[in-house]
Amino acid sequence: MTPRPIEIVGGGLAGLSLGLALRREAVSVRILEAGSYPRHRVCGEFIAGLSAATIARLGLEAALAGALPHTEVAWFHLEKSVRIQRLPSPALGLSRHVLDQRLAEEFVRAGGVLETNARVTDPRPRPGRVLATGRRRGRPAWLGLKLHAHHLPLSRGLELHLGDEAYVGLSAVGAGRVNVCGLFRRRSLCAKGPDLLLAYLAAAGLGALATRLEEVELDPASFSAVAALGFDRSVPATDCIQLGDACAMIPPFTGNGMAMAFQSAEIALAPLLAYARGRAPWLATCRVIQQRLARRFRVRLASASALHPYFLRPRRQSWLSLLSRAHLLPLRPLYATLH
Repeated sequence: MTPRPIEIVGGGLAGLSLGLALRREAVSVRILEAGSYPRHRVCGEFIAGLSAATIARLGLEAALAGALPHTEVAWFHLEKSVRIQRLPSPALGLSRHVLDQRLAEEFVRAGGVLETNARVTDPRPRPGRVLATGRRRGRPAWLGLKLHAHHLPLSRGLELHLGDEAYVGLSAVGAGRVNVCGLFRRRSLCAKGPDLLLAYLAAAGLGALATRLEEVELDPASFSAVAALGFDRSVPATDCIQLGDACAMIPPFTGNGMAMAFQSAEIALAPLLAYARGRAPWLATCRVIQQRLARRFRVRLASASALHPYFLRPRRQSWLSLLSRAHLLPLRPLYATLH
């Protein structure tokens, strides 16, 4: 029996990794992607909580080759060093510009059909269609900005800077590049490209970090921005399959968004293989996958959502800094839920 075909709407990490894994099982897969490759995205570009088992199950070894292992995070609050935190397991630093391109090329080599610059005119769910369409629209008050800096000295492979209604992560991603990615409350600032990020850093009380960036070469082509960001407390109950950010967005301080995209693809793989091989009906496949996603992500989403205001509000940031200095910050239990 010829396997039933699968159509994936969205060619991000979840869509590409799922499509590649299905192609290795001889399932016909078509991915429709609104953009093109390679490209830069607003992303922290470090992966926390991705297990060796998930990497092996999805066959991600080649795509993740050369990723930098980061074992420590240097915390700063309004320019002052707070503490050095050791991660329970290494986080992987790798540019999305590189990672997305690698996965897209592997998918095509495996015989998958990848249509770029393709928008779906009828986005309604239907049998065989998987939605990996990216984030749902959130609150307009929050803005994400990202760019790459060349040869920016870091105190550790990862730095996290807390500012006035903002936080910024720095991650070494290889080839002498450091990814600078921040979440900011929107302000009326007149600037564009890298200058906009520098202006937001200064407005958030992170002028010293802005000065550090002004002293090195910045890559204007890597600048990205995204508005109306929102984060989820749980996975929605639906009768369709939603993966990656379409399933749920976790606050970026966790570094777990990329891992969740891969984990959601891993969760969907076996039920979709059963459907493709005629062993399960479509609606039952959708429900099984969404239920498994909810069970897998429920605790981490709720925990991260509860902690998130302490990374953004000035008064709560002060408490966060005090708890961090005293080694009482409850991040280790949160990190334990990320795998």
